[in-house]
Amino acid sequence: MSPAPTNEERQLAALVRAHDRWRGREVFNLLPSENAVSPTARRYLASDLAGRYTLPISLESDGETLDNSYTGTRYTDRIESLANAAAARLFRARFATTRPLSGHIAALSAIVPLLPRGARLLAIAPEEGGYDGYAPGFVPALFGYTVRPLPAGGPGHRVEAGAAVEAIRRERPSAVVLGQSFFLFPYPLREIAEAAHAVDALVLYDASHVLGLIAGGEFQDPLREGADVLFGSTHKSFPGPQGGLLVTDREDLFRQIDPALVWRIFDNAHWNRIAGLAQTLLELERDGREYASTIVANSRALGRALADAGVPLVAEAEGFTRSHQLHLDRPRLRAATGVGAAALARRLERQRLLIDLVGRVGTAEATRLGLVPGDMPRLADLLVRGGLRGERVGAEVLAWRRTFRSLRFA
Repeated sequence: MSPAPTNEERQLAALVRAHDRWRGREVFNLLPSENAVSPTARRYLASDLAGRYTLPISLESDGETLDNSYTGTRYTDRIESLANAAAARLFRARFATTRPLSGHIAALSAIVPLLPRGARLLAIAPEEGGYDGYAPGFVPALFGYTVRPLPAGGPGHRVEAGAAVEAIRRERPSAVVLGQSFFLFPYPLREIAEAAHAVDALVLYDASHVLGLIAGGEFQDPLREGADVLFGSTHKSFPGPQGGLLVTDREDLFRQIDPALVWRIFDNAHWNRIAGLAQTLLELERDGREYASTIVANSRALGRALADAGVPLVAEAEGFTRSHQLHLDRPRLRAATGVGAAALARRLERQRLLIDLVGRVGTAEATRLGLVPGDMPRLADLLVRGGLRGERVGAEVLAWRRTFRSLRFA
C-alpha cells in the first residue's frame, strides 16, 4: 500500500485543483502572454515522456560506434522528428527545431551561435515596447554585445521604414533583432531586410507574441519578407505548451545553430513538451488560419467596443491593432478616470477578468474558447462595468464562462 499523503501533499493537491478550476473554468483570461493548451496536448505533457532523455550523437567510445547516449529512445526520436517536420511545414521553412525551452531560449539559440562577441545589435528599446531581454543589461551584457535602439514610436510603437533604414545604414549592425512585448502592427520587413543585408547584417525575427498569427497566415510572413531566422514562444498567440521553436530557410545558418544547442544552450529539451508542441502544430495545420483571423477580428472588435464605451486605447485611428493585443492609453486612462492600469487590472481580477498590469489586453485565449466578434460588445461591457465603474460583475462573468465547456480550435 502507498503511504498516506502528508499534509503538505494534500495542500499541494488542493492548490493544483483550485488553480485548474479557477483558471480553467471560472475566469476569462485576456492576458496576451498566455493561451489554453488543448486536452490532447495536455495529456502528452503528463505522459511518461516527462522523465525521459534522448541524445542522438555520432562518436566512437571504447571501440564502439554510438548513435545515441541512451537506449529506449525509439519513439522519443520519432516524436521529435514529427514535431520538427510539422513546424517546417506550418511555417513553410526548410529547417526547424522544436528543442528551445522558451522564447527567450529560442532567441539565445539564434543569437549566440550566429554572432561573435563584440557584435553590434539593433533592437527596439523596452521604453518603445521592445523586449527587455534585448536591453543592454541583459542578453547583450552576458555575451559582450553592443545594442543600439531600432527606432519605434507613435501609436502602438510602430517601426517606420525610413527611420529603420537610416539607423541600419548608420549603425551597420551584425544583426537586426525584431520583436516586441507591446506588439500591435507588422514591420516594414522588406525594407528593413534589404537595408540589413546590404551591410551584411542578419535579420532575426522574434515572433514570440505573434507566432500563432504568423502560423495562421496573419500579421506578416517573415521568411518570405526577408527575415533570416524566425523564432519565438509557443504559448502566447501560439496555443501550445510553454516553450519555443526556431525555423529558417538558410541551411548555412541552421548548420551553425543546431550543433550549438545541446550542452551549450541547454541539455534535456523536455520531450513531453515537444510531444505537446507537435500536437499543437498539427492542430494549427488544420485550424490555424481560421483561428488567427478570428483573433485579429476579435481584437479589433473589442477595441471598437471599448472605445465606444469611453475607454482610451492607443492607435484608434489605425484600427487599434492587427495582432492579438490591445493597449490601454495609460496617461489618458488615468486622466479621465483616476484609475491606473495596474489598479484596473486588480479590480478586474476580482471580477474574474484577467488583463495585465501594464495595460495590455489579449484575445488569443478567448478566441480559443470560441468567442467571436459579436461577443466583444458584451465582453467590453463587463470590462467597463467591472473595472471602471466598480460594479460586481463576477457572477455574470462566471455564468458566461461556464457556457464554454471545450476549446473551439483544438
